[in-house]
Amino acid sequence: MDQSFAIEDTLEKGDACLIALQGILVTPDSNESRLMGLVENKETLAIFLYKHKRMAICADDVSLDEIIPLADGFIIEQVMPAEGFHIIGTDITIRIRSLDMDIVMHLPFGSHTQEFLRKVNQPLEEALPGFPSQQFAWLRKYCQQNIPNLNSLFLNNMNYEEDRPVSGLDINSVSDLEAEKMTMNGQWLKANQRFDPSRSPQMSLRHNKNKATFTDMVRSADVLSANKSEMVPFTKFGLRDNLIKSELLKNEDAYISIENYRFFVGTYNVNGQSPRESLQSWLSQDSEPPDLYCIGFQELDLSKEAFFFNDTPKEEEWFKAVSDGLHPKAKYAKIKLIRLVGIMLLLYIKKELAVNVSEVEAETVGTGIMGRMGNKGGVAISFRFHNTRLCIVNSHLAAHVEEFERRNQDFREICSRMQFAQADPTLSPLTIHKHDVVLWLGDLNYRLKDIEVEMVKKCIDNQDYKTLHKFDQLKQQIDVKAVFEGFTEGQITFQPTYKYDPGTDEWDTSEKCRTPAWCDRVLWKGKHVKQLEYRSHMDLKTSDHKPVSSVFDIGIKVVNEELYKKTFEEIVRCLDKMENDCIPSAALSQREFHYKDVKYRQLQVQTFTIHNDGQVACQFEFIRKLDEESYSKPWLRANPSKGFLTPGSNMQIELEVFVNNQTAATLNAAEEKIEDILILHLDRGKDFFLSVTGNYLHSCFGSSIQMLCYMNGYMRDMSEESIKRLAHMPLQMKETFLGAEEPSKIPKELWMMVDHLYRNASKQEDLFQQPGLMSEFEAIRDCLDSGYPESLPGSNHSVVEALLLFLEALPEPVICYQSYQKCLESIGDYSNSKEVVSMLPLYHKNVFKYLISFLRELLSNSDENHLDIKILASIFGNLLLRPPPDWPKPSNSDKWKCQEFVQQFLQLGDP
Repeated sequence: MDQSFAIEDTLEKGDACLIALQGILVTPDSNESRLMGLVENKETLAIFLYKHKRMAICADDVSLDEIIPLADGFIIEQVMPAEGFHIIGTDITIRIRSLDMDIVMHLPFGSHTQEFLRKVNQPLEEALPGFPSQQFAWLRKYCQQNIPNLNSLFLNNMNYEEDRPVSGLDINSVSDLEAEKMTMNGQWLKANQRFDPSRSPQMSLRHNKNKATFTDMVRSADVLSANKSEMVPFTKFGLRDNLIKSELLKNEDAYISIENYRFFVGTYNVNGQSPRESLQSWLSQDSEPPDLYCIGFQELDLSKEAFFFNDTPKEEEWFKAVSDGLHPKAKYAKIKLIRLVGIMLLLYIKKELAVNVSEVEAETVGTGIMGRMGNKGGVAISFRFHNTRLCIVNSHLAAHVEEFERRNQDFREICSRMQFAQADPTLSPLTIHKHDVVLWLGDLNYRLKDIEVEMVKKCIDNQDYKTLHKFDQLKQQIDVKAVFEGFTEGQITFQPTYKYDPGTDEWDTSEKCRTPAWCDRVLWKGKHVKQLEYRSHMDLKTSDHKPVSSVFDIGIKVVNEELYKKTFEEIVRCLDKMENDCIPSAALSQREFHYKDVKYRQLQVQTFTIHNDGQVACQFEFIRKLDEESYSKPWLRANPSKGFLTPGSNMQIELEVFVNNQTAATLNAAEEKIEDILILHLDRGKDFFLSVTGNYLHSCFGSSIQMLCYMNGYMRDMSEESIKRLAHMPLQMKETFLGAEEPSKIPKELWMMVDHLYRNASKQEDLFQQPGLMSEFEAIRDCLDSGYPESLPGSNHSVVEALLLFLEALPEPVICYQSYQKCLESIGDYSNSKEVVSMLPLYHKNVFKYLISFLRELLSNSDENHLDIKILASIFGNLLLRPPPDWPKPSNSDKWKCQEFVQQFLQLGDP
């Protein structure tokens, strides 16, 4: 979650938070969480440190604790431990020093930390402003308002005349204060501090160091001091570097050996419960401790607060339960924790092995409604262990017996959208399938199909799992290569893990009486993987699921440093001989591409091959044209957009055309066409020009409310001239506009979807919470755009998703951009809110009233459909109200206000 919004809420006009990062402040007595923000005012920067609540969402959640100006004397260093893995959950320890303070922070693994450090590092490449300086006068107001008792060198020296000569303070002229001890990365360090009873003890380690003090301070810790231009390494990868990397990969067998490491993989759907029993029987069943733990949870928290704001106290509860349940014969460090609503993944490693872990990234993909809601989806951790890239995926796929196609779709979405940034910024992100080993665990929710519950229980009683497995949907879908192609699952020799009466080993006795199923699974993909155990754990009874575990021996590629050095040197020698004045050369298999009948949200892909027909390696990249921001129009993407080729090698490049909400409006209004020229540039070589053309089928998705109300017939029947004329209608219409024919009061496409749901889905469960199928959405879109067939196809869930996408794609939202701020200001005053709605353009006002009436009708059936007013207000609040495109991304407090605005109409009646 982007917590920079919380910092933005505390800033004065003209100041901006460039990036925010949560870290741990290391102190002598404790470690405390801090929110760090890099704040900019004109040409100067400062790091703001905030105390904060568990998740910082708005200004009320944070309190400013310290300001560190990026002025002359500012130094940032990466501190490495002398031995072992220094702290659970982090991989970077930094030390920040300025003229009057010295603090140590632990920062989490990941690309966001790297981006934060990169932005801090940028101004250090040039001379920083002197201090004190009028340029930093803007900081004084924050000190006076938020930390008035701060006894700091910074604040005390902000009283000066504007034309006073600026010079850096002599750090050696400041007297040393009493030295205190603190622990940094497991090493005892000395630090001077100024005692001030008005300040928190956690922030007291700072102020006035000289060089001798610093030498004493770092004693046994290994500190990598950063100079002005280098704080955290960001390697610039060029053609030569890429060629060396490629050759090293080809010759990997010359310098690596395969060594087995023991992995424990566990998955547990906890049904929203808190831990009530020890997890040792699950996590520590084996006599020997594993080297790595990969632990996944689903349904960690089923509350609406977790669903909407991704915040839950149960994360800490289950994290502690897992930490307490790890094998007692070894000490472990937590490498990473990642969570999306109720889907959480934990990665631990033996402390002594942590030094071999690098390039840790974590990502999430929500596959709930509109492809974003996190009640279903996946979380994943990518990391390098020695020289092997591994990816651990924990997923919770769509529920219900009949929804196996939605589960398949969820799997495909997670695979396509889960991408991990690489250390080399010139390389495309890593997908799940580009790892050496993938371990996939979770509540996959595949059920037993075409078998009666009595027969299922009979097979279980006879332990005839082989017969039962034939009816398993996951096995059936894998057999037809619909999902998990290339993955392996071990033989199942345990009874189904779902569904039990919580607290017992009895099958579900509720009214629904669910058929037992193997919902909870572990699969893998890759070489040198041997499964030793695959089992359930019946003694844990907290949930309606039983936990599952699998134990693997995985062969990891371990580098022999001496052999690696020899291989590297040989490659460089060969490369030196190859490099000469030869010009790189390449040939393309195709240069003209036509995309027929491009449709809204329907991907089209064409491919071509680039072949290196020259004598030397070549590096290629799609480059932007003059005065254009990107190498292509926003609806077009090349994958990969850059790369390199050794002599004689080929690479296939995909050109993807995809029209989304950001690009549909201009295409629908005939202001833009499917036309572009791509420039493919060879480094030190020639440029290739690729022509991309196509025809776009205009759609109601991405068209304005007025346009649709005035449109006679269906979108696909309209001439381009009519579309252009209708697309440029003003918001406030005159009755005589475009002739005498009376327009519709609301768009007929909107009416068709709402009427369908009113007649068919008013009492249906899981409405607005379960996603539809993409194939069904495409059929619904075609029906709305062409009028055929006469009634909407697909399930009610797919119609709901189409409705939400329709509202999201409106180029001008239902509550017009010009009324957005007024709506936020009217919260708590219903009559004022009604006044704002009454001032909307006629057709926008009609749509708002129509939708509110429909939602109130759904809520009147809440006993059957179990819809909640907060669920509907949250979903529709941020669809009906959106800030203008040139405004900053809305803060969470603004999102709450949008929800409250809609909620008052759902509660109080007619707008």
